[in-house]
Amino acid sequence: AITLLGGFGMSAITALTVQNTVAVAAIHDLPLDFIGAQIDAVFTDIGVDAVKTGMLSKAEVVKLVAGKIDQYKPPVVVVDPVMVAKSGAPLLAAEAQQTLAQFLLPLATLVTPNLPEASALVGWEVRDENDMHRAAEEIHEMGPTYVLVKGGHLHGEAVDLLFDGRQYHEFRATRVETKNVHGTGCTYGSAIATYLAQELDVIEAVAARIFHESLAATTDMAVLPGVLGCSFDRLRTGGPCDVPFRHASAQSRGTVARWHAHLRGLATAIHEISGPATEMVTTVR
Repeated sequence: AITLLGGFGMSAITALTVQNTVAVAAIHDLPLDFIGAQIDAVFTDIGVDAVKTGMLSKAEVVKLVAGKIDQYKPPVVVVDPVMVAKSGAPLLAAEAQQTLAQFLLPLATLVTPNLPEASALVGWEVRDENDMHRAAEEIHEMGPTYVLVKGGHLHGEAVDLLFDGRQYHEFRATRVETKNVHGTGCTYGSAIATYLAQELDVIEAVAARIFHESLAATTDMAVLPGVLGCSFDRLRTGGPCDVPFRHASAQSRGTVARWHAHLRGLATAIHEISGPATEMVTTVR
């Protein structure tokens, strides 16, 4: 997502995972000093316009990352409070959830919990749109400037709720029927962080149509049963993207080709986006 949107992504890896396009099977935590050294290397190089955090696995890692953010003070911090993989694998220790709320959320420009993550943060089950409003308020009191409660786990219409402490902005769209949801939260957060680095405001960044359209474009993708996204650098230059599919059938290759055509159109038009792909409703608290 970062490359497709014109950004330059730099990473600090907090853990190694065993996963494929469908599920996370195992996790290996990295030493704290090694994680810290990676973060230092990134911040002391070409500069950082935005930070997006993901899987932090345990309390010690959360504290380390929060300390580095406080040390370097990047202008934008998007916190994706990754807690449980869609396969059910735990990605953040239960005892680390409070640590994340205490140390990392006060540093966040934006925090992007889905319904299970919002439920874990507030301590009660978030089940519908009314609950999303209440949860957004409670999470906002933990310190982030903006809270985006993602409604992907709702039934029916897809609704995301953005709250800034005073106004609610609801982003509504037709739900896309697809199994290709592995990595969607990470892609969404990375896209928002990239837009914020490019000095879009938070509402514009959240409303950007790339995520919804790219997800819609993968609805007939049969070769990869769960993943979203593939080789965006090749897409931007119009090159082929067939390396992962060299053993696929001719029919599957045709599906892949159609999918790439959709994404290539997005890649060439991405910087001309001027409005949201969703209906937006704003209310005042």
